[in-house]
Amino acid sequence: MFKGETVCVIPARLESTRFPKKLLQIIEGKPLLQFVYENAKKAKKIERVIVACDHEAIKECVESFGGEAMLTSRNHTNGTERIAEVAERLSCEVVVNLQGDEPLMHADVVDQVVAVLQKDATCDMSTACISKSDPEEFLNPNVVKLTKDKNGWALYFSRAPIPHDRDGRTNRYFKHLGIYGYRRQFLIQFSTLAPSVLEQREKLEQLRALENGYRIKVVETVHDSIGVDTEADFKLVKEKLISLGRVGASHA
Repeated sequence: MFKGETVCVIPARLESTRFPKKLLQIIEGKPLLQFVYENAKKAKKIERVIVACDHEAIKECVESFGGEAMLTSRNHTNGTERIAEVAERLSCEVVVNLQGDEPLMHADVVDQVVAVLQKDATCDMSTACISKSDPEEFLNPNVVKLTKDKNGWALYFSRAPIPHDRDGRTNRYFKHLGIYGYRRQFLIQFSTLAPSVLEQREKLEQLRALENGYRIKVVETVHDSIGVDTEADFKLVKEKLISLGRVGASHA
């Protein structure tokens, strides 16, 4: 067990590039961000949930449904820098980075990325994946794929369809999910590293860790999730939440 607190920090930027103000979009009377917050609160290994926001509008939204939010600099270039700013203010031991646009992320996945840090003292950073076989999704650059070694350490993350199956024997792949676990000190150190070459080409922050020689432990889950990057994603997620009976119920 950890000696310090385990905190889930949700980075939340108001003016996202592809879908501005998406976190404040309403689904049957509830903002998108609230679904994410409530999922994090359900995780058994999380002791505190904080939304790291860049705008008073998001802070007010979070506080309106009883959540905790901290204003952070508007100059951060990514979510990792934003949650690292919050981590510097805390005395916690582990920080989970749960993307603010992942309202379908299951609480069990949050617990899984924490559990691997508890189990393996050599692990400073963890994430999650799910095995899939959707040909259309496999080719979609908005869906990140990954490869890992036999011990669960990440080999690479890409928007490209990896791994390529030259002989056409299988159509299975690992879809990366938008969640990370960090030991606090590693997170703060990681956030100060300069953007790496592959990170900038793929637009994937986690490649900065791999390019600098750090390892990322990947846990496999059975719970899929969909990130909201576009209005089309939002409509799909809304339908999913309604079909799952999540709308209108309290999950705090």
